Amino acid sequence: MSGKKQLTKEQQEYQDFQKEREFKRPVLKNCLKAFLVGGLICCVGQAISLFYITFFDFTEMTVGNPTVATMIFISMLLTGFGVYDHLAQFAGAGSAVPVTGFGNAVISAAIEHRTEGFVLGVGGNLFKLAGSVVLFGTFSAFVVALIKTIVLKLGGL
Repeated sequence: MSGKKQLTKEQQEYQDFQKEREFKRPVLKNCLKAFLVGGLICCVGQAISLFYITFFDFTEMTVGNPTVATMIFISMLLTGFGVYDHLAQFAGAGSAVPVTGFGNAVISAAIEHRTEGFVLGVGGNLFKLAGSVVLFGTFSAFVVALIKTIVLKLGGL
C-alpha cells in the first residue's frame, strides 16, 4: 500500500486546475534581493562599528554592544516612519535575519496596539516578542557558560 491517498476524479481535476493557475515564485530573484539587502544592512552595521572605533574609545572587543543598540534603534525609527515595512516587503528574509528584524518586530507589536493606551497597549505588547528572545538568549548564555566552565575544570585536572 503506497502512502499516497487515491484522489477522486473531481479532486484530481481541481489539483490540475490549481497547478495551472499557481503563481510561480521567482526564487532566484528573491534570494538575490534578500542577499543584497541583508548584506547592505550588515555593511551599515560595519560602518557604525568603525565609526564608534574611530571617534570613541571602543575596541573591536567592545564595539559590539553599541553597534547592535544603534542598529536596533535605527530599525525601530524606520519602522515608526513606515520605511522598514517597504524594505521588508522588497527584501523578504534579507531584512528579517539581521538584528534589525528583531527591532522591527518589537516596535511593530507596540505600534499595532497603541490605541489600547501606553501602559496596556504599548507597554504590554512591546515585550511579547522581546521577552521570549531575551529569556532564550539569557538561558542559552547560561548553558554555554556552564558547559565551558565544566570543560575547563575537567581539562585542568
